[in-house]
Amino acid sequence: MKKILALVLALTLSLSLSGLAMAVNEDVEGELVIYSSMYQFVIDMMDEALKKEFPNLVPGNDGSFFFYGGTSSLITKIYGEMETGTLGCDMMLVAEPALSLELKEAGYLEPIAVENAGDLLRFPYDEEGYWYPVRVCNMVLAYNPEKEAEWAAKGVKIPKTFKDFANDPSLKGYISMGNPMSSGTTFAAVASLTQDNHYGKDFLKGLAANEVMIESGSTAITKLQTGECAAIMILEESILKVLKEAADAGTPITNLKCIYPEDGVILIPSTVMTVAEDHSKNVKVEACEAVEKWLLSEEAQKLILQGYMHSVFKDMKEIPYESIDTNELIAKDLGVDWENAYKNREAINTAWTETVTTK
Repeated sequence: MKKILALVLALTLSLSLSGLAMAVNEDVEGELVIYSSMYQFVIDMMDEALKKEFPNLVPGNDGSFFFYGGTSSLITKIYGEMETGTLGCDMMLVAEPALSLELKEAGYLEPIAVENAGDLLRFPYDEEGYWYPVRVCNMVLAYNPEKEAEWAAKGVKIPKTFKDFANDPSLKGYISMGNPMSSGTTFAAVASLTQDNHYGKDFLKGLAANEVMIESGSTAITKLQTGECAAIMILEESILKVLKEAADAGTPITNLKCIYPEDGVILIPSTVMTVAEDHSKNVKVEACEAVEKWLLSEEAQKLILQGYMHSVFKDMKEIPYESIDTNELIAKDLGVDWENAYKNREAINTAWTETVTTK
């Protein structure tokens, strides 16, 4: 009898433990596609984590949950799909909140309730649940400390502000930045810096006069290191990634460094959105809700930090490699008028094209 009782207890314990070992979201099923502007290495980390967390959820884009594109490029794609009434995705994780405002107004989003969001998040979110910040990009300047003396000898001063970056004539022909027509974070930075309460269109005129080069972040970084550029406007994460990879390889570099502008950084919270049922590709709102809430979990936020971006959590003390305290950055944030960025997207892009790229 004792042996039988012991066997029953062991079996009960085994079943209990196996139940605990099961993935919390094993019951989440269906196919899912997420439009995202995250860098590919971050997407790869997220894909792996999502496949473990949601073993019965099917990646809907050639084995990946994510369809990658720059935010501005994705917006163009989304606009085209809106003409048919159905998007090619079920969720979006893009680089600037202006699109969230636009899609909410157009009726393309499904509200998701996140419990105690106000206690959890240190960045704005939609109180009706239509969008939440998940990761925070930081637009800064960067330079090569090893070349600073050489530039000084030529009469070129490394800028300490965004204003100097655009307007110091000594930098003419020696500055580089991304393209707001394809990069959402660059668009956000341009939208901020050209606001009337910042530098207005004079910022664009300064860039044009200083013959700013428009190119990818990797190209701009290379030009910093070779001495072709004195300063670049770039996402902090791009610089931190290069520094960390060099350090991990045992060959740390000293020819690359962020400048946190004295007139303020530009923080860009990237939002997650769930597409409304009648406009989504796979009509799996329950699955989207589970994934959206997972993105606001500690596990997902740790991956954001590994992607050299800042966490949206109020109580997150950790920061990306070699960065500075997130709350300190928030205190220095120039801010973006996202309503203006949404309502005047075309006007901002036209001003950029006519002032900077058409000379």
